[in-house]
Amino acid sequence: MNAFDLSRLRPRLPSPLEPVEDERFARRGLTLLLKREDLIHPDLPGNKWRKLALNLGAAAGRPVLTFGGAYSNHLRATAAAGRLLGFPTVGIVRGDELAGRPLNPSLARCAADGMRLEFVDRTTYRAKNDPATLARLLDRAPAGAYVVPEGGSNALAVRGCVELGRELAGVADTVAVACGTGGTLAGLAAGLSPGQRALGVPVLKGGFLGGEVRALQEAAFGGPRGDWTLDERFHCGGYARASPVLEDFARDFEARHGLAIERLYVAKMLHGLTTLAEEGAYPAGTRLVAVVTGAPDRPGQTGPGGTQPSDSSR
Repeated sequence: MNAFDLSRLRPRLPSPLEPVEDERFARRGLTLLLKREDLIHPDLPGNKWRKLALNLGAAAGRPVLTFGGAYSNHLRATAAAGRLLGFPTVGIVRGDELAGRPLNPSLARCAADGMRLEFVDRTTYRAKNDPATLARLLDRAPAGAYVVPEGGSNALAVRGCVELGRELAGVADTVAVACGTGGTLAGLAAGLSPGQRALGVPVLKGGFLGGEVRALQEAAFGGPRGDWTLDERFHCGGYARASPVLEDFARDFEARHGLAIERLYVAKMLHGLTTLAEEGAYPAGTRLVAVVTGAPDRPGQTGPGGTQPSDSSR
């Protein structure tokens, strides 16, 4: 299969847009819709498809080296793409203490899809963007490997996410998306029409994401694009952290709408959007779209009601 020909994987694009009847929104005159990015492809769902597509085209069938933690959705998607499209993959995994342990279900899936896993200490992992460090890591990969950053977020990924915004032209006033590395928000905002706004809900604490989104837009477009804001209140203490409030919210949303909710990203975004609605942040008549970027993990990993261990990567 030609690695350029991603259409051979038959992605479901544009992704479905589903109305949701939820009294917490309806009683304030708000319309809520779900943008089902989780249904684009079973192995490369949601923002993973959009962020990887242009990068895989640029790789043109060469080996791909990328980065992630022990439960990285990005590593799993990259490994699956390598299996489906026939190119080698190497995953640089944070935490050399993991090298001597049995693989967890997420990393086992990567290995089953043919990804070569290289475990590095945390100091090395933090320095992965340093040219000398990256050169040493590339020595572990096949010759000519193409590098995709942690979380898949780079200029090509941002451009790939622009189409998400374009698919929502004329549909929404505000589009909410969970944010890890900021690439999806950067592209989404650029693709929306004038008058539409993107809301990013960070799943990590630290207040750094605004600078990351601006830097990604600078790299992708040469400057800022679109109208976007961040609400930093809903990370529940950090990546892969949860709270009883979040868990209660997610279970209630599942019961109301019959949709299993991924906890690390989607639940936090939905909780944030619902809280904003209940706070009166949006006037009656506002159309809100919540981007569902992923589904709960397959059985044997974490599912509805579960959370990943704290040593994770987006």
